[in-house]
Amino acid sequence: MPTADISTVKSADGTVIAYHRAGTGPAIVFLPGAFNDSTTCAPLAEQLQDRYTVIRPDRRGRGESTDAIGPTAAITYDIRREIEDLDAVIADIGGSAAVFGFSSGGILALRAAVAGSHITRLALYEPPFALAGLSGHLPQRLPERLAELIARGERGAAVELMQLEGIGLPAELIAQAKRSPIWPQLEAIAQTVVYDAAICRPPNVPTPDMARLDLETLVISSPESWPGVRTAAEALPSHLAHARYVDVPGGADHGIPAEATAKVLDAFLSEDRHRNR
Repeated sequence: MPTADISTVKSADGTVIAYHRAGTGPAIVFLPGAFNDSTTCAPLAEQLQDRYTVIRPDRRGRGESTDAIGPTAAITYDIRREIEDLDAVIADIGGSAAVFGFSSGGILALRAAVAGSHITRLALYEPPFALAGLSGHLPQRLPERLAELIARGERGAAVELMQLEGIGLPAELIAQAKRSPIWPQLEAIAQTVVYDAAICRPPNVPTPDMARLDLETLVISSPESWPGVRTAAEALPSHLAHARYVDVPGGADHGIPAEATAKVLDAFLSEDRHRNR
């Protein structure tokens, strides 16, 4: 597989967004979720880069990207900042692209499409809307509580709170994570959990604008995933005008099975090319 080139683009508020680019063909941008950076979707992108130009941004505050929002101002975050980040990347790569959003990155992608981002097709992998099995998962004031911890420099506490209340991980699993080598990496991007919590802020259900969105959308999940996110994904297409659902095997624990997901994603993205022949 060819290696990815790293490029940067400046967003509207001065944040520098780094993105990895590889392959040739129609462009697809990968937006990861909470605690993720551009490496999360790398195995999936590698499966597709012989047929597509695959773009993996580091969302602001992660990886090689900067963040114009300082720690004491995390509470000022507005999802429009990350929509502007996405728009800057899309403009830099040619002006339009399909978008694959994973987890809360899927909600961000859908919000961007509603806001008018130049998205040609939308694929959402287990976006955690408060539907079906996630309908009762509505932690109160979570973005504000996380922002208060970040402002005080309590990054580890913010990571723990997001994992416990935002994601719903068992306390014993969080205790194991705190003893693992990955914990300092999570603390390093702790401010970004404020952003993902804000993206999923209650009521966190599809809006009327989403229901009217005239954009072909594929919702993906796996039978092996967490039951709540799976049933929420299954329920989502009934709330959108042009969406359908597909299962992929092998996605244990809210993970992305690269080969199986690439297969359904390729079929979905190829529809336009076949139609235009």
